[in-house]
Amino acid sequence: MEDFRVGTGFDVHRLVAGRPLVLCGVKFDHPRGLLGHSDADAPAHALADALLGAAALGDIGRHFPDTDPRWKGADSMALLSRVAAMLREEGWAVGNADVTVIAEEPKIGPRAAEMRERLAAALGVDAGAVSVKAKTMEKLGPVGAGEAIAAQAVASIRRIGPRAAGPGESGTGEA
Repeated sequence: MEDFRVGTGFDVHRLVAGRPLVLCGVKFDHPRGLLGHSDADAPAHALADALLGAAALGDIGRHFPDTDPRWKGADSMALLSRVAAMLREEGWAVGNADVTVIAEEPKIGPRAAEMRERLAAALGVDAGAVSVKAKTMEKLGPVGAGEAIAAQAVASIRRIGPRAAGPGESGTGEA
């Protein structure tokens, strides 16, 4: 039987003036953007965590720490592409991804197809394997008050080959 795994991810960032709002690699015309070390694309970060978790590779902070100046202002689509490459190096392929953006605004529906395309391109998969949808918090909590945007994601991966050999390893995928 094929090796198959599932991972989940969650992220939340505060909305602040003076930053662009980027969600799933798509810039929105909005008076505030998400605060973070990179472009703070919360849905992309949640998806990266879901994929890394499925492969037991840690989380986004482990690979792209906010203490490292290399990631200052980083494009989260580039980070997501790097995560997909790490998975391939470990012998995994993305099966599918389902992302939920949790925000009072902006409206996600009109741009959801574009967001799916951007995520799919970063992952190297067909857009039919990616879902993007939105929910509100019904005006409850910081997200409901429009102070933040959150995202959750679930993703599946499947084994496509042995993991790449590290230093001093045979490349068989066995420790």
